[in-house]
Amino acid sequence: MWALEDDPVLRSSFANVTVTDQPVDFERFRDRMALTVRRVRRLRQRVVEPPGFAAPRWADDPMFDLQFHVRHVSLPAPGTDRQLLDFAAMASIDQFDRARPLWQFLVVDGLADGRGAIVQKLHHTIADGEAGVRMSTNFLDLERDARKPLVGDEPDPDDAPTGRSGFSPVDAMRRPLGMARRAMVETVSAVADPFGTPARAGDAIESVRSVVRQVAVTSPACSPLWAHRSLRRHLETLTLEVEKVKQAATKLGGSVNDLFVTGAVAGAGAYHRAKGADVEQLRMAMPVSTRREGNDGPNAFTPTRMLVPVGDIDPVVRFEAVRDAIGGARGERAVSIFPSLAGVLHALPPQVLLKAARQQVGTVDFTTSNVRGAPFDVYVAGARIVANYPIGPMAGTAFNLTTLSLAGRLDMGLCVDLAAVDDADLLRACIVDAYEELLDAAGVSPG
Repeated sequence: MWALEDDPVLRSSFANVTVTDQPVDFERFRDRMALTVRRVRRLRQRVVEPPGFAAPRWADDPMFDLQFHVRHVSLPAPGTDRQLLDFAAMASIDQFDRARPLWQFLVVDGLADGRGAIVQKLHHTIADGEAGVRMSTNFLDLERDARKPLVGDEPDPDDAPTGRSGFSPVDAMRRPLGMARRAMVETVSAVADPFGTPARAGDAIESVRSVVRQVAVTSPACSPLWAHRSLRRHLETLTLEVEKVKQAATKLGGSVNDLFVTGAVAGAGAYHRAKGADVEQLRMAMPVSTRREGNDGPNAFTPTRMLVPVGDIDPVVRFEAVRDAIGGARGERAVSIFPSLAGVLHALPPQVLLKAARQQVGTVDFTTSNVRGAPFDVYVAGARIVANYPIGPMAGTAFNLTTLSLAGRLDMGLCVDLAAVDDADLLRACIVDAYEELLDAAGVSPG
């Protein structure tokens, strides 16, 4: 993800718009973030790129300045939701300063009706969505006037200085060669024996086929409308009740995520029909979590992609087809192999990696992602969080629809590339209608 930063379309930053019932106490929040930085070492580290072919590494930032990363801003009057979302969309696409740690939190005042907000932005090399939620426990509270943080105030266990950040010429050659060699061994082992059982010829062949299905796609994205890409972003939001989604998903024979994704799929198809461009299939990207119990690493996911039915069909039939497509993607052997493949890709020259990545994202139409948050009310610096709208990384696709659950709500951030989706309001309306249609098909009242 760091190597792809050289291509602005492929940047993997993600953000979140937290809306609160009253303005956030900035001083209190900054104090809590000072504690968070003590506990989460990655937040005070920057990426160091040594000369030659050596891999980048994390190093403590000797000039770390909390005030650069935690800022206080105010919207101009009248402080509408549209102003907040436009501000967040613009902030989400700005490139990070590579000389500093790759994160920034913006406390926003000036919203109408006396509300407050925080725009949180992180680079994906720091954390994925689930790790970001875990990190937030360092600055969230369970009550408005909490006197102590949810976590202790001790620094992280590995609080020793990082050590030298430079590399010798020998390091510059030895590290990538050793990394590539280890990655190749791991990849061959994973392909031959992905589940740690005695390898069989059939298993190895199927593993290779699985990798090919996910990596070696060369056909272009399916949409006749979403051919262009840019750095112009627009953010829309929508919300569903978790309990109603659970009821509907259960009645339809699937999960909350199945229903969430099916709504996005149906909405994308309806958008095309409204534009006079009927299409039967689109290709969707979706990260699959590989996080296991006890895995507290910053990233634990594998990107997958699948063809999904977007034609004008019965919503129940579409739900079942999407559910099966998701199940098939989760069951791909490539999911367990990709971590090893990442080491091989990391050893490629940056120009080769960028070209390959550009070609691959050019095969995908849109992206969906689902992140679970707290099922109860939480507070930040004296304010209750009333909504959380995630802004997932576009990664070269036409739009990203990401949902984050909180206190009985499924809050969704719909981030679109305006060069592809020229009517974001229409796309949002199509997705809203698709969810209502799914709930109605399950006999659950959308209202």
